[in-house]
Amino acid sequence: MDFVAVLGFEHVGIQVAEIQRSISFYQEVVGLDLLDQFIHTDGKMKLAFLGVNDQIIVELIEGYNPDLPDEGKVHHIAFKVKNIEAEKKRLQDANVEWIFEDITVLPNGAKYIFFRGPDQEWIEFFEK
Repeated sequence: MDFVAVLGFEHVGIQVAEIQRSISFYQEVVGLDLLDQFIHTDGKMKLAFLGVNDQIIVELIEGYNPDLPDEGKVHHIAFKVKNIEAEKKRLQDANVEWIFEDITVLPNGAKYIFFRGPDQEWIEFFEK
């Protein structure tokens, strides 16, 4: 079969209550660059696109449905990191709210930690 629909990862959309607060968080704590920001064509939703190396990873959406329960935004989004121990220290210094503060090491040697974003979304830092 030569048909391939999926070409790669584009981004994860996360509904947020206050887009500026979330932009700051994803820039200052997660370390993403703000690549684009605008109001949706519906005139109501505010959108921001963040990523690295001009590649969008996260789309923040304000004004779609602010009443969604915590588990309705996204289950989690995972970011690759080079040194999970150093990142854990940096996150501690940033006073993030931890979900799983202890570094988990998987059978294949990969490591991860989980913390919350400003709207209670789950964020994972992952090291192969």
